[in-house]
Amino acid sequence: MVRDGYYYGGLLLAAAVLVAWLTAPLWAIPCLLLATFFLWFFRDPERIVPDTEGALVSPADGKVTELSTITVDGEPRTRISIFLNVFDVHVNRSPIAGIIQDVRYQHGKFRNAMDQACADLNEQNVVTVKGEGHTIVFKQIAGLLARRIVFTKKVGDRVERGERVGLIKFGSRTDVLFDPTAQLNVKRGDRVKGGATVLAYLQPRPEHLIAVSGRSREGAR
Repeated sequence: MVRDGYYYGGLLLAAAVLVAWLTAPLWAIPCLLLATFFLWFFRDPERIVPDTEGALVSPADGKVTELSTITVDGEPRTRISIFLNVFDVHVNRSPIAGIIQDVRYQHGKFRNAMDQACADLNEQNVVTVKGEGHTIVFKQIAGLLARRIVFTKKVGDRVERGERVGLIKFGSRTDVLFDPTAQLNVKRGDRVKGGATVLAYLQPRPEHLIAVSGRSREGAR
């Protein structure tokens, strides 16, 4: 469980005891129900992370709401959008193994996460990870209810595929942007699990193949 669950749940359990002591046990039920919800909401289940080379895993639990090609800095990128409702696990994970190249927090609005415009207008955390011969970007996007984005890593940190990197509290959205040559493994409407579902298989870029080939030749000498 995420630490926040103990914080919110503990406060509400304490409130329930206080209400029951000052009034009657029946009046403590709402606090107990809310405490149960928060303890459940901040759950953090273990996941089996695929070890297939080039696998791009989902950064979050939720529903795939968009598969599209967009242009970023003049280059085409595939974008997969994942909507998280209040019943989904909200812990976020790194889609690939690599080094965090950039973390940029963008203040903005709190529009409905189902609105396509929220990818540009809403408050969000934009993370760039380079590894496995590719550079990918994933966004933690606040939604209508979400008011806090948590990211626990910093630039220069090494992350593993499927490693926990933060969370978004309550309803929200996560976008992943990557090379359009990748082989997609999901479609719109699919339910995905963070760290476990493979969104796509990345194709090695030429420079990556050259590096691998060079190391192989050196090892054969």
